[in-house]
Amino acid sequence: MKKVVTFGELMLRITPPGREMILQTPNMVCTFGGAEANVAVAVSAYGDEAKFVTALPKNDLGRAAVNELRRFGLDTSAIQFSDKRLGLYFTETGSNMRPSKVIYDRDNTAIAAVKPGDFDWDTILADADWFHVTGITPALSESLCDATIEALKKCKEKGITVSCDLNYRKKLWKWGKEPIEVMPEIAKYIDVMIANEEDCQKCLGIKMETGVDSGKLNTEMYKDLAKIVMDTYPNVKALAVSLRESVSADHNNWSGVLAFRDGDFHISRKYSITNIVDRIGGGDSFGGSLIYAFRHFPDDRQKIIEYAIGGSALKHTIYGDFVRFTRDDVENLIAGSGNGRIQR
Repeated sequence: MKKVVTFGELMLRITPPGREMILQTPNMVCTFGGAEANVAVAVSAYGDEAKFVTALPKNDLGRAAVNELRRFGLDTSAIQFSDKRLGLYFTETGSNMRPSKVIYDRDNTAIAAVKPGDFDWDTILADADWFHVTGITPALSESLCDATIEALKKCKEKGITVSCDLNYRKKLWKWGKEPIEVMPEIAKYIDVMIANEEDCQKCLGIKMETGVDSGKLNTEMYKDLAKIVMDTYPNVKALAVSLRESVSADHNNWSGVLAFRDGDFHISRKYSITNIVDRIGGGDSFGGSLIYAFRHFPDDRQKIIEYAIGGSALKHTIYGDFVRFTRDDVENLIAGSGNGRIQR
């Protein structure tokens, strides 16, 4: 089986220990993370080969980042280095009614300086059959947006499956265009789209009333959303949606739906996740698990969405951005072994 290639930014994540607030603590814990890197780590954790493409600073921070990626088995051969800086993001873990917070420091980074022609996509994609990116990457700069489209065009030339998590982040779109001016062009190259109702509204101009604001999710409405998306973009073969019902910062209900162009529609089981350890990276684990399941269980569509939701549910029990469990752990969970009993 060929490799999965992902393209995006890797950042240094800086977090107070436990559930302390940034204003409270003199200590911080540093790890690495980023949407597309998180997806690549998940794919690798399950046993498939994954290559991560990015640009990093040519200093010890950049080298430490590469070393961390290699620990998880990623192919880092396409990573470039420059005299630009590493992106940072600060997180504060919420508790009960106090929500989690994220502060970005991502201006003028190495990846934001990337432009078309900087990466040899023919070489990078030579051993790949799947490419993944998110809507975060084109948000970081105009030149990086153009480089993303360059990569997507090359994927289409080579017949490589493209997945994209639209991943709307209002705070990141600062270079002059709104996502609605950019993402419809990117959507033309997507085979498997990951998006919720807000992503579709803000990025594609598609609006649906789902009842999420009232704390209830009407999963049947996502059939209509999928139909509109696929009617608008004939290239989209499947739409996956993760559904989060937030009871509090510590307690979420987590499920998902998967819709196909032929009208086939699948709803996953719902997990009640209490005592959440870390929800950051949960959506990326959903994406990585979805990709793995599409590649290994293409004829079992229900298992694809169960695997994606199961993997992302497990991620809520792990600190940090990266998946640190195996496909066996996911298989055991979706088979019904989710009671937390010791496995001997």
